[in-house]
Formats: sequence, structure tokens, C-alpha cells
Amino acid sequence: MDDAEDTAAAPPHDIDAEKTVLRGLLLSPQALPDVVEVLLSHDFYRPAHGLIYDTVLEIYADGQTPDIESVSAMLTSRDRTEEVGGESYLASLATRGAGKGWRHAAERVRALSVLRRTKEAAAHVENLAAEGSPEDVDRIADIAQAEILAATIRRRTGLPPIYSLGEIMEDVLDEVEAVGSGNGIAGLATGFTDLDALTGGFYPGHLIVIAARPAMGTSTLAVDLLRTTTVKNQTPGALFTLEASRAEVGMRILAAESRVALHYMRSGGLGDEDWTRMARRMPDISAAPLYIQDNYWPTFTDLRAQCRRLASQRHIKLIVIDDVQMLNYGTRPLSSRYEEISEIARCLKLLAKELRIPIIAVSKLNRGPEQRVDKKPQLSDLRDSGALEDNADLVILLHRDDAYERDSPRAGEADLIVAKHRNGPTATITVAFQGHYSRFVDMAQT
Repeated sequence: MDDAEDTAAAPPHDIDAEKTVLRGLLLSPQALPDVVEVLLSHDFYRPAHGLIYDTVLEIYADGQTPDIESVSAMLTSRDRTEEVGGESYLASLATRGAGKGWRHAAERVRALSVLRRTKEAAAHVENLAAEGSPEDVDRIADIAQAEILAATIRRRTGLPPIYSLGEIMEDVLDEVEAVGSGNGIAGLATGFTDLDALTGGFYPGHLIVIAARPAMGTSTLAVDLLRTTTVKNQTPGALFTLEASRAEVGMRILAAESRVALHYMRSGGLGDEDWTRMARRMPDISAAPLYIQDNYWPTFTDLRAQCRRLASQRHIKLIVIDDVQMLNYGTRPLSSRYEEISEIARCLKLLAKELRIPIIAVSKLNRGPEQRVDKKPQLSDLRDSGALEDNADLVILLHRDDAYERDSPRAGEADLIVAKHRNGPTATITVAFQGHYSRFVDMAQT
């Protein structure tokens, strides 16, 4: 195999570094754990090297020790030896000692791979921008963000894999077994026992809509769900809010965790016991991996870019957006607000699937509940767009009798009406509303 591709005009690469990596893998088995943390097969510039690397990994996965003989035998059995330059090329990789430079060489191969993919993405975006029009700006910006992100994070390239039903069922059984042997929760725990029992938690890729009439506590409920994820379970999450400032969100979390009345914090009426309670909870709250964005973002494209960045850099597992009605899609003209919310709902669902995390979207309801005797909300009350219902995997409508009737016998109670559940039954779950602590809790905890 010649090195004809090693020219100044070629994309960034280092064939010698690639050979050093492969030599280390073939001659020193202890190199594999170091290298596999750094490289994927598409990081190699020379396709033959990527094929050798995949073969090494396959042999290792079968519980064997990769070496020249085993790699050659596997390639020969598949009639692929010539693709790597023949047995003579494999043998040439072992003409020198393995040395100890495989880790540095692997990092160099990885870095050059990122440079190549970034240049390719930039060239593609430049072509799109040159041929685009002002009406295409959102689409081009979204493609640019997605391609640059794909170029710079550890992700396999090529067409998405297609799975047979047999391959899928193995994963299904693993998930069922994991749920049965654990606490019955396959997704993220919500902090509400009955809701977790009904839904199994919030699943990756799902869009969850929480909706209510104003002043029912949707923002409080959304923050509660994040509080369970980030403070209690130490799982990274993010809140995008235009409803409250980050200081207000922090104050609500502190009140809920320390059980100090929120209005005392706002009015300066804190006693010594209150300060002690807050101080006791501050270390856990401060350490929680919760990221809050309370600044105005011009378009949905900007919001999506922020979510992708957090998923890549902070490994967040839950996103809450409060609320959908305050979002603008972008500069692409849409015929109505209904169409705009429909497009936002569709894109939120696609974003949840792309990032493989649940996304909670807070929404408002129209005045439908006020026109009914019992005031209870229905799916048809979702404001602006039925597309929220269509795209959601779970719709939770929040209702409190005491919001309409101060002397209600159900004062302090709230209904979480699971009005849509794509993967299970619907139900109404009653929880306690402790507005003075800015939180909802299971009835058993009151």
C-alpha cells in the first residue's frame, strides 16, 4: 500500500500516527483500553486502518487477544485482506517495537479527524449560504449548528443503523428485566410515586407537555421535576425560562428544599430557625447540576443550539422549557401563530429524539375550563395548537379547586390529570400543593 494520499493538498491527517496506534494495538494488548477511549474507526484517514481497527475491536469483544495472526485470519475469512493492503502490510505494522506512544498518537489521530470533519462541515455550510436566500436563514443556521456539533463530538458517522426485530427484542427484554429488578422506574423519576407508577418515569426522546390556566402552578411543578432530577438524584438538567429570573428559580428551590416559606424570603421575615434550615440544605442545592438560562433567546433556532451545546458539554438528561407560548420560531415567515406553535412542537419532539432525553414543555390553556361547571381542563383546551397534543408523548393538565374556590374542601390539593399517555393508561393523580414552600409533594409526605 502506497502513501499517495499523503500530499500537502490532502485533508489534515498523519499516516505515521495511525500506524503507531495500530502497531500498539497489535503488539501490546494493554494499549487497547487507552486507545478505545479516544478513537472510533472513522477517525482514521486511511480506510484500511479503520478496517483493521474495527477488526481488532471485534476480536477483543469476543474475548480474544488481538494480534497479527488473529486479525489476518478474520480478514481472510471475510475476503477483506486485500482491502488493508494484504498480509505484507499487516506484517509491516509489526516491524518495529510497539513503544509507548500510542496514547499520544491516538489523540493526534482524533484531533486531525475533528479538523477534517469541521472543514467538510464548514465547506458544506458555505455552499448552503452562497446558494440560500433570506427565507432559508433558519434552515441554514440549524444545519450549520447540527453539522458543526456532529463534527466535534464523539459520534459514529454514516447512515443510521437498521435493526432487525430480533436485535430489538434483546434490548426490550433487558429493559423489562431492569425495571422489574429495580424500583419499577425505567425513565427519570418524577418525585411523585403514583405518577412514576403510571408512566415509569420520563423516557429519553419523549416530549412531555405540562399545561394549566394561569396561576395554577405549572412553573412550580416544572421546577419540582427538575429539583428531583438534579438536587435529589444528581442528574444534570437544564431550565430555559422567560417566566422567572434565575434568582427567582433559585429562591423557589431553596424554599422547597429547606421548607422555609417563600414569602418570608421575599419580605425579610426570616428567623434564626429559617436561616439554619436554609444553611443545612445549601451544600446539596449548590452542588446540583442544574443549568438555568433566563435570558431572552431571539429564535427557536437559538434555543435549539443551546440545548445541543448543553447535551454535548454538560451531558444533561432533562430539559424544561417554560413556556412554549413565549417562544418565537424564527425569521421564516409562518402564516399564523397556530402554525408557529405547531412547528415549535414538532421541532421539540425531534430535538428530544435527537438528544435522547425527555423534554418538558410548559404550556398555557385557553379559557375553556372557566366555561365549565367543574373547571377541570381538557386536552382541547391547549392554547394555539393541537400539534402540542399530537407531538406529545405525555400531557399532564394541572388543576386546583382552591384556585377557583378559596373555601374548597379540597384546599391544598392538586390534580395531575394525565390526559394523554402514548404508552399507557390515563389517570388523575392527586398531590399536595404547598404554595408557601413553592412545591408539590406526594400526599403521604404532607
